[in-house]
Amino acid sequence: MRRPIDSLFGRLALLVIAVLMLSHFAWYALMRLERSQLQTRYAVEEATFLVDAVRQHVARTPDQPLPSRVKLVDPASPDVPAASANMPPPLERFVEDVRDRMPADTQVRVGPPGGPPTLWVRAATDQNWIVVPVQPLRMPRSLDRTVLWLAIIFSFAVMAALFAAWALQRPLRLLAQAVARFGRGLPVPPVPERGPRELRQLTHGFNQMVQEVARTENDRAVMLAGVAHDLKTPLARLRLRAEMMDDAKTRDGVVRDVDSMTHIVEQFLLFAHDGADRSEPVEVDAQCERVVRSYRAVTSDAPTVYTELNAGPSFLLPAATLDRILSNLIDNAHAYGAPPVVVATARTPQGFTLSISDNGKGIAAQDLISASRPFVRLDPARGGNGHSGLGLAIVERLVRRAGGEWEIGNHGGRGLRVLMSFPFEVLPRVATASENAW
Repeated sequence: MRRPIDSLFGRLALLVIAVLMLSHFAWYALMRLERSQLQTRYAVEEATFLVDAVRQHVARTPDQPLPSRVKLVDPASPDVPAASANMPPPLERFVEDVRDRMPADTQVRVGPPGGPPTLWVRAATDQNWIVVPVQPLRMPRSLDRTVLWLAIIFSFAVMAALFAAWALQRPLRLLAQAVARFGRGLPVPPVPERGPRELRQLTHGFNQMVQEVARTENDRAVMLAGVAHDLKTPLARLRLRAEMMDDAKTRDGVVRDVDSMTHIVEQFLLFAHDGADRSEPVEVDAQCERVVRSYRAVTSDAPTVYTELNAGPSFLLPAATLDRILSNLIDNAHAYGAPPVVVATARTPQGFTLSISDNGKGIAAQDLISASRPFVRLDPARGGNGHSGLGLAIVERLVRRAGGEWEIGNHGGRGLRVLMSFPFEVLPRVATASENAW
């Protein structure tokens, strides 16, 4: 099961969201703190201004009445509040800030709770207590319009960041898909060179590598096809001359050698062929049964090829591709394995499988990787028996070209098994490849 956090987009999205949340939280906390400090400074400035205005009013126009919320109270009055030692921290800081703005030895008190907030101030030169109103010091609310705006800004920032992360990882995703196709031997179109400079350089290098590999592969295929094609005519003449020889023993030996060389030439041509298979699709189970029946017909002893066909009629492959796969693998099993050879198909939750297995000695574990490489023969002594080391390489190329995967290995110590897996939509893939080839 794929986990979103494993992808580059998932990790970039998680990182961006975490950074945005941290930055917004820090900004909101700093804003609340700054707002509280601004409120306190404003209240201090306002209270200091009012106290100075009252003093100037008393000094210049003592006969004029004071504003309604400002008054002078005699120090002997019982209404004078006592100095409080247990005040909330914000209120205590407010009183200290006001005292710092007043002359030395100025008494600063706050009005009794329960009424309008007032500030009582009396300097050494004041005859009475000066009582002025002050703004109430409210703690910042936990949820207000700021939170709503922060949520809106955060949402737009997250959407923009996710789009940026998607745009950044998209070229990497395309490059990863192209690398996967290249690793399976499928044709790889040029990857668009987008994104940051380093990513464009990486994509450009990959495109150049694919072009060089394709050019080398094409040159090799052309060389093989040319050599094989040029050999067909001399081999036909050689066989004709061999058939006219009088010595039967020599004639049969020469004919066998010519047939072996002809088989090698045909393998060369098949390996060099790189076009899409445009043959009609056939039911794999029915075609396997027909191919196995033909092998049984040419076998003199008891049947050595068995079938276990359980894929059903919906498993379809191009006829030419399927015939080449079966003929190469069954010939390989007869040449290097031991009977009985089993051709099996099955339907799995992931798709269809086709397998060819024998009961020979199998292949050593260290040789399994190189078994499907072109021109590799694990037993050099068999080089003169009409085998070029291309059989498994041809099968691998045909399977991957048809959109499938293959696995070669020993099964239970009873010989070699080649297991081929195809997705349910294998036929549409093959049809699309054929259309693109046109």
